[in-house]
Amino acid sequence: MLPIDRAKALAIEREMDLVEVAPQAQPPVARIMDYGKFKFESIKKEKDGRRKHNVIKVKEMKLRPKIGEHDFQTKFHAVKSFLEEGDKVKLTIMFRGREMVHQDIGKRLLERMALELKPISTVERMPLLEGRNMIMILAPAGAAVAAAQAPPPPPPQAQARKN
Repeated sequence: MLPIDRAKALAIEREMDLVEVAPQAQPPVARIMDYGKFKFESIKKEKDGRRKHNVIKVKEMKLRPKIGEHDFQTKFHAVKSFLEEGDKVKLTIMFRGREMVHQDIGKRLLERMALELKPISTVERMPLLEGRNMIMILAPAGAAVAAAQAPPPPPPQAQARKN
């Protein structure tokens, strides 16, 4: 513990700054440091932290109750790729006019999608009707997320052929 005047003199002597670290402490705590360097390093650490932070996106796939088999397979493969990348998927069945009477068709579509994607996903929200849309949310399973975040494996080494 030093008096403020002595601490300021030491900071000037060392060509550094006197920075108050904990003003609420009794007595207040201050350090002698290069404030510019300290600020630069704290910003750098913050950027590194943001870079490593994984943001989960929610992708949406819209379907109709009268979807054809090939169209269903196309949408299925797109949803599968979203889940493998580690994104959540919001599946929406859009009903129009008299299709509202046949909500069971939409529910079966969503359940089929969930069943076929069961190895790589979990149902976060069961099919639920909101207005004219039936919505279900799928989240990637733990193994799929880990695979998406892991770096790709190195290519296999080619062996030399002997003639």
